Amino acid sequence: MTTLILSAACLLDADQRLLLVRKRGTRAFMLPGGKREPGETALAALQRELLEELDLEMDASALQPLGRFRAPAANEPDTWVDAEIFIGRLSQPVAAAAELEELAWLAPGATPPADLAPLLRDQVLAALADHPGATALS
Repeated sequence: MTTLILSAACLLDADQRLLLVRKRGTRAFMLPGGKREPGETALAALQRELLEELDLEMDASALQPLGRFRAPAANEPDTWVDAEIFIGRLSQPVAAAAELEELAWLAPGATPPADLAPLLRDQVLAALADHPGATALS
């Protein structure tokens, strides 16, 4: 069984909506972020991925740790993800870049779509709702 080491972010807009992304050629919506490179910290990997995927520069001080979670990978069979998740507030509009095909928003109190990645659906949404720094999805 393969394990991918990831960094990802729960990015909330001014209306407390959670940003979801879908990579090209996949079905599942997930959080923006991606695989860590050798020697890269979780935060540095996330900052790099946000710049690549969303053309978004976020200072490290704008990202708070939410936790570390493990789940089956959404798009790769026989693979698990081990992800460090952060929370950040968006202060500017974002658009899909690099390998992203689609962006979506999950509003507070809305029913999550059925095509969420397991990590997000089964663990991160509950952790985010319980986090004192995030009022989204509560």
